Amino acid sequence: MQPIRKLADNAVIEIAFAGETIALDGRGVAFLPAQGALIVADLHLEKGSRFAAMRRPVPTLDTHDTLTRLRVCVGDWRPHTVICLGDSFHDARAGLRLAPEDRKALDDLCGLAGRWIWLSGNHDPRPPEGLRGEALDSLSIGALRLTHIPTPGTEPQIAGHMHPKTHVSAARRKISGPCFVRGLRLLILPAFGAYTGGLSCKSPAMAAFFPDETPLCYMMFQEKLFQIM
Repeated sequence: MQPIRKLADNAVIEIAFAGETIALDGRGVAFLPAQGALIVADLHLEKGSRFAAMRRPVPTLDTHDTLTRLRVCVGDWRPHTVICLGDSFHDARAGLRLAPEDRKALDDLCGLAGRWIWLSGNHDPRPPEGLRGEALDSLSIGALRLTHIPTPGTEPQIAGHMHPKTHVSAARRKISGPCFVRGLRLLILPAFGAYTGGLSCKSPAMAAFFPDETPLCYMMFQEKLFQIM
C-alpha cells in the first residue's frame, strides 16, 4: 500500500468508501493507496480546438493547461496506475487536433505510470490511435466498479460524467466550485478539464443517482477541499 501523501492543510480528505480508503485531492483527483491508483475524470482534451472550429472565440490552450496540472498530480502521488474515467478527449477527432508538443507531453505523461487506463466515455468511446495505455469499457477494483456514466445497481461505483459543482454563501458572497459527490454506493468525481462546466449537486439530474439519501459534497476551492452538507 502506498502512503497517503501529506500536502497542504485541507488539500486532501481521506474517506472510507466501500471498504476502500480513498484520498480526495483538492485539485480534482482521487487516490486509492491500496492499489497505488490515481483516478481522474473528464479531461475533455481539445475541447478548445473543437469550439474554435465552430467559430467560438475561445483560446485553444486547454489541453496544455489540463496536461500540466495532471502531470503535477501524477508527480505528487507517484501512482502505479492512472485511470481516466472517460471523456478524456472531447470528440472522436480530438487526437488529430493535438499539437505536436501536446501529443509528446501526453505520451510522456502516460509513461510516468506503470499502467495507464483509458475508460470509454460518451464523447470518446475509444482513445486516439497510437496512444499509450489500455482502452477498457469499465474496470473493477475489489468491490468497486469504475466507469464513466453512473448506472443503477448494487455494486459500489466511482464515476465521472456529471461534472458536479456546488456553492456556499459567505460574507455576502457566493462561492462556487467543482466538487466530489459521495453517497453510500456512489462516488462521482469532478471534471478535471480546463473547459468543463458543472452541474449543481442539488439538480434533479444529480439527485436521481442518490434516490434514498442526501450525498456529501466536497467542494474544491483554491486547491483545497471543504465538506458541504
